[in-house]
Amino acid sequence: MREMKVVLGENQKVEAHFKGHVIQTDQPRKGGGDESHPSPFDLFLASIGTCAGFYVKSFCRQRGIDQQGIEIIQHMHVDEATRMIDTIEIEIILPESFPDKYKESVIKAAGACSVKKHIANAPEFVVKTS
Repeated sequence: MREMKVVLGENQKVEAHFKGHVIQTDQPRKGGGDESHPSPFDLFLASIGTCAGFYVKSFCRQRGIDQQGIEIIQHMHVDEATRMIDTIEIEIILPESFPDKYKESVIKAAGACSVKKHIANAPEFVVKTS
């Protein structure tokens, strides 16, 4: 079992202590925060895009493909009725020099992101007190 310690800070700040790192979060001003750090939900969204980016980077490195000029844009589409994100689109912008034969494969590489896999096969959440 892995553990993460969560520390409640001043105002709306909350920290996660995990694997020797401190991940700081805050809330937007409209939520009573200072906007001094990303919100937990922003970090969640960033974890998806950066994970896809890692897999694209690894794909290119394994094949000796220059990564310069590759951009990844993550589009979040919101359902107006529920106000929740219903589609996350990862757009990989490739430079002209990117080999055509690898274009479909780099899409598959980004899709192999472990964060995406955990969302697709969501773990059970158990909340308790002790």
